[in-house]
Amino acid sequence: MALKQEQQLKQVQKLSPLQMQVIKLVELNSVELEDRIKQEVEDNPALETVDPAETHADDEYDIQDDNRDKEEESPLSQEEMALGDYFSEDDIPDYQLNYSSYNESRQRESVYSDEKTLNESLLEQISLLHLNERQKTIAEYIIGNLDENGYLQRDLKSISNDLLLQQHIDASSLEMEDILYEIQDLDPAGVGARDLQECLLLQLQRKKHSPEVKIAEEILTNYFEEFSHKHYEKILRQLNISEEELRKAIDEIVSLNPKPGNSWTNSLEIAMSNITPDFIVESDNGEVIMYLNNQNIPDLKVNRDFYEMVQGYNQNKESMSNQDKQAMLFMKQKMDSAKWFIDAVKQRQNTLQRTMEAIVGIQYDFFLTGDETKLKPMILKDVAEKTGFDISTISRVSNSKYVQTNTGIYPLKFFFSEAMQNEAGEDVSSHEIKYILKESIENENPSKPLTDDQLTQILNQKGYMIARRTVAKYREQMNIPVARLRKKI
Repeated sequence: MALKQEQQLKQVQKLSPLQMQVIKLVELNSVELEDRIKQEVEDNPALETVDPAETHADDEYDIQDDNRDKEEESPLSQEEMALGDYFSEDDIPDYQLNYSSYNESRQRESVYSDEKTLNESLLEQISLLHLNERQKTIAEYIIGNLDENGYLQRDLKSISNDLLLQQHIDASSLEMEDILYEIQDLDPAGVGARDLQECLLLQLQRKKHSPEVKIAEEILTNYFEEFSHKHYEKILRQLNISEEELRKAIDEIVSLNPKPGNSWTNSLEIAMSNITPDFIVESDNGEVIMYLNNQNIPDLKVNRDFYEMVQGYNQNKESMSNQDKQAMLFMKQKMDSAKWFIDAVKQRQNTLQRTMEAIVGIQYDFFLTGDETKLKPMILKDVAEKTGFDISTISRVSNSKYVQTNTGIYPLKFFFSEAMQNEAGEDVSSHEIKYILKESIENENPSKPLTDDQLTQILNQKGYMIARRTVAKYREQMNIPVARLRKKI
């Protein structure tokens, strides 16, 4: 069989190192960019930060004053930025892949290095109990199967099978149950529960015995479904108690922690809630001022020694040995990488600046007053049209970025919302409708909460032509339960 040879001509667009750098840097927030710069400076001896006390006049490749010929790389086009999503890891330079793994490990270190996890705490408590080695191994396996909330979602039979296969320990169901009870006596109260009902009962058992605790235990044991659905009238009839007694019992239940494992991560959540804003927008004397938060972003430049040595190589390369040429080639590659990185940071900052300026322009009234009802409908396309950037670029900029205003810190995505129409046919933001919904629910009668139909009627009366299913969608987006579950006695 003869082999057939043929030629094919096809166009393939490859992104240069600079273009790949810009795409990746645009996605980073200011804290991540700071870490990325530190890592790049550490990895590349041709790149260094600029001492704030230095003058920039003599720094040919300073990030603030770069007047060099840019024939090597052209600015990244929006089409190229949009194509960033379609390239595989094979097209990404090695240093970028190395950074990805570094960044993931850095995040893990920053989150867990100074904190004792729930599992570590439980294992430490287990070691203080009078258990033999077999029992400790079983306990460790059970603890290892707890989820982040402290629940045991797997059944004991499955864990027993794992023990038999991996540790050659044949534990009976009764033995597994006994060890689980030992774990359930550990702190935090409620840990090791197999469902919410058991979790709450474990916590009640540690409370001081009182009439309200006794009623609370009976409710959770025999009327858990009625309690979950707030069918209080049925509980009152079945237990033959007063509304005051029921209210006290419910207060006891509500005071319990439905996710005991979370108590071990509260400090982490608090630490992570200290957000560093990427943009700062201030309103002063009727004017809105916006700027990037570059407080911790250092200026960059190419190391002068590298630059001079490479220049010397260009002038004397004919007389150099092969070993010296290899060394100079390595240095030139490092210097080119430093130039690309400096340019990428500049393009990243410019992209963020222009994007935020467009957002401020659209949402000017909000930034001026801080009134959420002043927010206008805005989608990615609106900002893309104002900036001339691709929609995918705006999406990258808005992802995981925050803006500090006179009224607080907001995620950038907060300012994007779909458009609705009022009775006069004017476009209004979904934020405005959500604000009215929230206000109506906060002012409702707790014993007769407003249904979605009633909320729809309120909005319609205010001139917002909106369907009940949309009201339900917005209520769910605000994590507000249905009327039945909001009911209080």
